[in-house]
Amino acid sequence: MASRNLPSTAAMQCFEAAARHMSFTRAADELSLTQSAVSKQVAHLESALQHKLFRRVRRTLVLTPEGAIFLSDVRKVLAQIEMSTHTIMTYSGNSEVLKVATLPSFGSRWLADKLPSFLAANPGISLEFHDRVEDFDLEQQDIDIALFYGHGSWPNLACHKLVNEEMVAVAAPSLLARHPIHTASDLAQLPLLHLSTRPDAWHHWFADQKITTDRSYHGTRFETFPMLVRTAMAGGGVALVPHFTVDEELAAERLVLAWPHRLYSESAYYLVYPEHLGELGKVRRFVAHITASAECRVSTTQATD
Repeated sequence: MASRNLPSTAAMQCFEAAARHMSFTRAADELSLTQSAVSKQVAHLESALQHKLFRRVRRTLVLTPEGAIFLSDVRKVLAQIEMSTHTIMTYSGNSEVLKVATLPSFGSRWLADKLPSFLAANPGISLEFHDRVEDFDLEQQDIDIALFYGHGSWPNLACHKLVNEEMVAVAAPSLLARHPIHTASDLAQLPLLHLSTRPDAWHHWFADQKITTDRSYHGTRFETFPMLVRTAMAGGGVALVPHFTVDEELAAERLVLAWPHRLYSESAYYLVYPEHLGELGKVRRFVAHITASAECRVSTTQATD
């Protein structure tokens, strides 16, 4: 195998600390080295890269353009090494690691409360979570299981439907006290809050009730549900969101339904994984637990309704 032109971790640590402090002396103090040792490590790095990383301006250390570019990548590399080190340190020798990617809001609002019972029943499995806001190739990113939102058919993935989506219009009680709503069309006169990935949601909500308005695309747009919901709670407008994302706020009356109509989406939330991983014990156990939890939730909701 051909040798790889890789700098040492020690050299990268010295360079990063010197760049952060803009001082070889303070970097040396942090790393418990001598100033000379730090300087030599940076010099070795500059020799290997064939570029100067620092220069002195009026006795002050500054990064060269090449140094600034290299610093950004070095910080990523060191952060990844540190994270991997901590990860391995936390795993026991008999643990299996299950890597799960989830939509941030779905993970925090729906999935999270189902994890303690899974972990208690499966002490030999360590979960590693990653946030993803869009569909992606699981195998390219080394993910075992993902939670997707969509139509339920992705190439080479086994799919299990978890939750249908019910979109509800919610607002702060104070906003509705100032602007009473008598018909669904009245909502079009209030500030409408949108999720940027679903720009036509309000249009469909009004159209589902045979309401025509030229304001359904107007309003503030947010990339994620949490900020959208917080803005609605602060009285900034009416938000159209999946019911599960505001269960707690509705129960605490920090938000209320602005109008009772529910828009049922053709898309849903799915648990997916590469088909060839379906026989792995850790995958089977997680899938069985989460799908059973979803079925239990549906039965409970139907009984309550």
